[in-house]
Amino acid sequence: MKIAPQPLFEVLTRFKKLEFKSPELRYELPEVRAFLEGFPAALRAKEGYAAVGAFLKTRSDNETTFNSYRNHAECLLLWSLLEAQKPLLELNHSDSKSFIAFCLKPPNSWVGPVVRGRFTRIGSRMAHESDSYMVNGDWRPFNWHSPKRDRSASSGSAPPPLSGPPVGLSQASLNKCISVCKCLFVYAVGEDLTNVNPFASRRLPTRGGRILRNDGARSLSKDQWLYVIDTAAGMASEDVRHERTLFILATVYAMYLNVSDLSGTGRDAPAMKDFRRDAAGLWWLYLRKGGRLIDRVRAPQEYLDVYLARYRRILNLPPLPSDDEAVPLLCTLRGRPGLSDHHIRGLLQPVFDLALVRMRQDGWSEMEVDQLRSASLQWIRNTSARLASPNLNVLELQAALRIRDVIRYTAKVPNEESDS
Repeated sequence: MKIAPQPLFEVLTRFKKLEFKSPELRYELPEVRAFLEGFPAALRAKEGYAAVGAFLKTRSDNETTFNSYRNHAECLLLWSLLEAQKPLLELNHSDSKSFIAFCLKPPNSWVGPVVRGRFTRIGSRMAHESDSYMVNGDWRPFNWHSPKRDRSASSGSAPPPLSGPPVGLSQASLNKCISVCKCLFVYAVGEDLTNVNPFASRRLPTRGGRILRNDGARSLSKDQWLYVIDTAAGMASEDVRHERTLFILATVYAMYLNVSDLSGTGRDAPAMKDFRRDAAGLWWLYLRKGGRLIDRVRAPQEYLDVYLARYRRILNLPPLPSDDEAVPLLCTLRGRPGLSDHHIRGLLQPVFDLALVRMRQDGWSEMEVDQLRSASLQWIRNTSARLASPNLNVLELQAALRIRDVIRYTAKVPNEESDS
């Protein structure tokens, strides 16, 4: 009988208290320690766990990034122990292809119907430092999902039970998984934990048996983007509540932002004072998490004059903010400062839905309509970067996006004609 997968790494706040240098794993939960110690010594389970934990420490500055890296790296570790029955740091290229195939079609025992919490808190209703935690037996590495284009209009209903083989990771999630695994082994090689990066090859299988290359980032054509932003502007003109949505769209597009750059509650909620003007008269948006500055991005003058000024006018504020202006950048309709990632994404869906209707009415092809049906807020960042890439050199694009690899942002959307 195979051992069921279980979560190994905790939420970020508790993860930061762990150490990964001691082989005794003194600070881990008893269930995690027992799980790792239950494997044969030849699998070097603790060593693999410590390597992944140390790697995740390098990605622990941002909670969204940490969660993404944790999920994929943990899945690889569990697969190496439970399925491949091979030490993580001894995986080779053949193993990497087997892991990807596994992610595309995981067994039912690895898939849950909905996302579950990783660990269950044991204690009073209010959380305390002294509370203990236990593994949630309902947690699974993969969860039932359907492509965004196939979701019914009745959002919020419970997903149907799994029938037939599980779907596995979407192509976008698979690309991210491969990227995380590659980074994990880059770290391991750099720390002399192994000599091989099994995910270094650019020829790895994907859905439908295709070969995974450096695909272009999922994005919209220029005309599709104009439909989206025009739809948002029309919705805002008809109902002032949509001014917030228009502002979010314009802000993500203008400064190549991730949703995590605008989300946050409490002290992590962005404020108007995070817009600052330097001595040269240039405006910047300062990005903060956990009360500390993590980066800053240039705010284009056109964005300031049109979208920021419009949004602030709705809030009865002057066109540009001051350095000490504590007004939240985003609020709920009831006035609570800050919005979650999920809330922000939810605000954008009605815009995409209405843009789809308008495109059909204007005679767009079903292929172009179908592409927009799959769009998300991340596509807006990708679209902005790709459309700007012909006018920026590599270093400028890297600085704007705050990433190293910008190749995927320079590819054209299929069937898009060049703007000459």
